[in-house]
This record gives sequence, C-alpha cells and structure tokens, in this order.
Amino acid sequence: MAEGKGGKRGRKEDPEGELTTDSGIPVDPVYTESGVELDPDRDLGMPGSFPFTRGVYPNMYRGRLWTMRQYAGFGTAEETNRRYHYLLDRGQTGLSVAFDLPTQMGFDSDHAMAAGEVGRAGVAIDSLDDMRTLFQGISLDQVSTSMTINATASILLALYVALADEQGVSRDDLTGTVQNDILKEYIARGTYIYPVDPSLRLVSDLISFCSEEVPRWNTISISGYHIREAGATAPQEVAFTLANGLEYVERAVERGVALESFAPRLSFFFAAHNDFFEEVAKFRAARRLWARLMKERYDASDKSSRLRFHTQTGGSTLTAQQPLNNVVRVATQALSAVLGGTQSLHTNGYDEALALPSEQAAGLALRTQQLLAYESGVPRTVDPLAGSYFVEELTSQVEERARGYLSEIEERGGSAGSVPFMQEEIHRAAYQFQREVESGERPVVGVNVFREDEASPRIEQADFSALERDQVAKVTKVREKRDEAQVHQRLGHLKGVARTEANVMPSIIEAVKALATLGEISDVLREEWGTFSGGEASLT
Repeated sequence: MAEGKGGKRGRKEDPEGELTTDSGIPVDPVYTESGVELDPDRDLGMPGSFPFTRGVYPNMYRGRLWTMRQYAGFGTAEETNRRYHYLLDRGQTGLSVAFDLPTQMGFDSDHAMAAGEVGRAGVAIDSLDDMRTLFQGISLDQVSTSMTINATASILLALYVALADEQGVSRDDLTGTVQNDILKEYIARGTYIYPVDPSLRLVSDLISFCSEEVPRWNTISISGYHIREAGATAPQEVAFTLANGLEYVERAVERGVALESFAPRLSFFFAAHNDFFEEVAKFRAARRLWARLMKERYDASDKSSRLRFHTQTGGSTLTAQQPLNNVVRVATQALSAVLGGTQSLHTNGYDEALALPSEQAAGLALRTQQLLAYESGVPRTVDPLAGSYFVEELTSQVEERARGYLSEIEERGGSAGSVPFMQEEIHRAAYQFQREVESGERPVVGVNVFREDEASPRIEQADFSALERDQVAKVTKVREKRDEAQVHQRLGHLKGVARTEANVMPSIIEAVKALATLGEISDVLREEWGTFSGGEASLT
C-alpha cells in the first residue's frame, strides 16, 4: 500500500511504540495547540459556511433534528407496510426501503433466477400494485422516503412517481432519496446489471429528470457505507466515495445537465464504525474535502458544494456472540454520526447479526436515536468537538490520506477506470483487519476477549416458501388483469428510446403505469444494452 494513503490499521502498538486509530493513523498520548496545524478561517470556518467543516447549516440540530430514518423491508409489501406504520406511530420521521435481491437485480418474483431469494433480503416489488400496497395509508407528501436501490433505481423511482400521481400528490412535493449509486456496486457489492456506460446513462437520466420534474428529490445517495462494510478504512471510504461522486457529476455535466440544477440535491451515505473520534473526524473531513473539490473543479456555488449525508451504524461491527453488546456499539456509533453532523440516521437492531431485526430490536434502535436527540443535550450546540486538538488533527489526517487516494484514482482516469485498484485496496484492508481479530491483536468484546461459555442465542429463520408462492401469484394476477397490448406498446416505446440519447425516465413511468413489471422493463434494457460481466478487468 502506498505510503501516506492507508498505513497500518488497528489499535495495537506499532514497532515505533505508537498507538493508531482503526485506520492506522498514529495517535499521540496528548495533543496541544503547537502540534496541530489549523487555519481557523480556511479549515474551520463557521457552520453553514464554506468549507462546511462544522456542518452544512448554521444552526444544525437547533433548527431541526436529523431525520430518524430506520431501514425496513420484510418479505411482502403488506408486512413492510405494517412495520412502517409501527415505526411512524413511534415517532420515526422518515421511511427507508430495503428491497430483496431479485428486485435489486431486475428479476420478477416468478423468474427462475429469483427462486429461493424472494423477500429474504428485503421487500419484493414487482409492479405498481406492490408499490400501492407498500405505502397503503401513507400519503407521499407527508413522508420522506429513502430507497436503497441501484441498478433498478430508475424503475423504483418511476413506481414511486406513478403512485404519487395516483394519489394526486404533486411531484414538487415529493421528498426523499434514491441510492442510484451503481459504481459502488462494481467496486464493493455486486448488484449491477448492465455495462458501465448504459448504467451511468441511467444515473444521469434520473438526475436530469428529477432536476426538472421532482426538484426536492435527492437523485443519488453516493454510498461509502458498502465500501466500508466491505473492509475499507475510514480514509478509503471517504476517498472512494468522493471519487464516485465526481464521476457522477462529470457524467451529468457532459450530458448537458446544468451543475447548479442538480448538485444541491446530491447526497451521500456513510457508515459509522467503532473508533469514535476517527468517525467524527471522518464525517467532518468528507464534508470539507467535497466542498473543496467542487470549488476547485467546477467553481461550484456554496449550495452545490455542501455534502449532506445519511449515516447507518456498522452492520459488519455487530456480533452474533453476546448480541446485547450491540446495543452499546450502536449507541456510540450513532453518537459519532450526530457529533459529525449527519442529516439522517439509521441505527441497527442489536440482533441483526442473527436475522432480520425483531420488532423489539427495531423499536430499541429508534429509541436510541430519540435518547440522543431529547435527553443527551448533544443537539444544543453545533459541532461541539470543534477546536479539539485531537479531533482537528484527525480531521486533517483523514482528509490528507483521502486526497492521496483521489490523486491516484485521477491518474487512472477516474472511478470508472479505477475499480480494480479500489477493490484491491479494500481487500487488503479487510484481510489485515480479519487477521488482527483472529490473532487477538484487535479486541472484539465477546468474540476474542471477555468471552462467555454459553452458546450464542439461536433465532429461527423464517420459512419463505409460502411468501414466495404468494408473491408469484400476485405477479400472475397483475399480468392477467392488465391490458397486454398497452404493455407491449409501452415497452416497445421504451426500447426505442433506449437506442437514442433521449431520457428514458418518462417512458419507464408510462410503462409502470400500464402495469409493466420491473423484470419486463429490465429485460427490455438487457436486450438493448447487454449485461456486465464481473470478470471484466476494467469498466472503461
């Protein structure tokens, strides 16, 4: 690994006798003003002012608390709708949708490739009928909805817009986020469908469509979360995420979308892991670095240079052993996100290392946020750790190391040409992390230290076979009741548009309104654009 980019990670002493952060940044025994290089005007500033180190809004949580957006998706739209009402009744302020793998990969529930996966990782959405059920009793102008979806993001947003049209809700009143971050799928996660160029075309089409039709919608949530969960260090998470963001900006600008019409609606998604002060510094560094990059490259306005982000506590940090310990992990991770200035937050359930979170665990996770918001006093002042010698030095260190990675990515032609490089860096960091856990160099309470003899609790896994049969039956009923000639005509129109440079979003919306399914729309684009092979060495 290049010197100055990653370094040794872990808490154990290195050969020079230093302790380090989880990402390998050396930690001194004490920090003083003389040891910290900080320009108060250039590096720190005031909250709401460039470079936004201290937050994107002047009064932050004194004006409005972060959105408590608990991620949920359970098998069928009916089950998930019940969970949404449960959380909304308990004070949740935003919805977040988890989709099953077939939905993520563009397969209907009755497709052979979907067998055994329907409803397991989240909710199955095949058609507008399912979207109607998912939001039954919920007016779309009264909630903010985040959808964690990438390769099929355009279709899921089309379904949401179509439902809003049915409800009589103005598109101007829709608020929320669609993840729509396909590059990190190639880098760290794997739910891609098409080759990179048409995939990025879909991203740009969605951004362009929303800039004109759904102006309050966050058109992309550029995700470092999955990169971090795959094993990246904190500086790698920042660098690779911002590199992807720059690629999306460049593609949209090349497509003729005015920067100031979409850049203010970009959002980001980061993980909160266990090294408390490093995580606070990471959020501050990411915000500052993005602001500087947008100014340097595009002379963007302050509004277009703000990095607004959602945070989720670290799923990979949860342990199946002594699962109640995860309550404490989640609370400290959530606190780091709040002190780092997050705009919205998901807190994981303590039993997620064993199964989908139970209702009790989901409720406690939400209460964790509410305790921070209403009892801890943390929201009373903006960026309370500003000026801490330690935090400011860590912020600068994370930014510097992230810039080192960004320089190398730029030399390789940007994110699209740097996927193998980023994958290798993540794999190297993940391997070192796991080796330290297994050797005992990195303590994990309940796993390699302070272990207990009793077996970990077992949670019975749900039987999804009946659910899958029911969902397949729903798809069949949709096809039986719709106007097949109309579906055929609208899918044909979509295929024709896909061959041009025109925006595909209006055609997709018209197709879903005719009850064309997610899989049918995806198949039209597969036929026209082909699919991406994971074995390809480069995305260019």
